Amino acid sequence: MNALDLRCYLVTSGTGRRTVEVAAEAAAEGAGVVQVRAKEATARELLGLVVAVAEAVRAANPVTRVLVDDRADIAFAARLRGAPVHGVHLGQDDLPVADARALLGPEAIIGLTTGTLDLVRAAEAVRDQVDYLGAGPFRRTPTKDSGRPPLGVEGYVALVAASSLPIVAIGDVTPADSAALAGTGVAGVALVRAVMAASDPAAVVREVLTGFAEP
Repeated sequence: MNALDLRCYLVTSGTGRRTVEVAAEAAAEGAGVVQVRAKEATARELLGLVVAVAEAVRAANPVTRVLVDDRADIAFAARLRGAPVHGVHLGQDDLPVADARALLGPEAIIGLTTGTLDLVRAAEAVRDQVDYLGAGPFRRTPTKDSGRPPLGVEGYVALVAASSLPIVAIGDVTPADSAALAGTGVAGVALVRAVMAASDPAAVVREVLTGFAEP
């Protein structure tokens, strides 16, 4: 399997057909990861959405990895159904990393939410079981209230220096931010509304990837 490409990381919103279509468009343009997030969905609804997104993403770009937000059990169930789901992204209050790894196996991708220097340092204790860290918020965002202060561009420098794991910036990131954030050493940026609400999601992905290609 190809190396994990975190540069442009889509976090979905919604549960309808558009969610599936936008995920596929982003993957086709080169988004390396699609995380399916639908916190209000029932377990059954989320499973159906995850399977639909995973199948659409595979058809669009088989290199793109599909992860499930929070729910290792849903990722496990989708994989049992044969869906191309690659792992889970865990929050600080979700299933512990070791348990998710035991459930999903050694080849699964597991991400972990951080956002402070203390949380990044604590994640070093499980670095052999985690593939990357999410860190935010970059800005305050209406989609998720973490309770942590915004990091801004400067805040990522210390986090990157403190971690042996790749870090993805999240929290109201726009494509215009990608070059500045790439300069801090983060491995990528996660976007929600910037892609999901875009009239041309593919153009957003292209802009992000261009930002990471700049010297």
